[in-house]
Amino acid sequence: MAARILKLRIKLCAFAALGPGKVDLLEAVDRTGSISAAARDQKMSYRRAWLLIDEMNRALTHPVLDTSVAGATLTETGRQVIDIYRRVEAKAAEAITGELAEMAVLVRDAEEAG
Repeated sequence: MAARILKLRIKLCAFAALGPGKVDLLEAVDRTGSISAAARDQKMSYRRAWLLIDEMNRALTHPVLDTSVAGATLTETGRQVIDIYRRVEAKAAEAITGELAEMAVLVRDAEEAG
């Protein structure tokens, strides 16, 4: 994955927001087929991963995962959440391309920052 230049958080409700960490976690569950494997992939505890998933499930009208003894799979809602977030992220990055170029001129390169 390319380095992110922009990190967006979308406030879902009074108690939950959706950001790159939760979306990365959902994508990891999709790749690995389990919450525990996804947690390891994202370098977080199983408990932390479960709490993040639980928060999304409480905030949304339908759960983001189907879980069973055999593992976990994304629901249609989970897939929609990822798709919508990634589209918003891409549109926002495109919208600020000029401003990012202006900012880059003001930033020291790594050798100067020492």
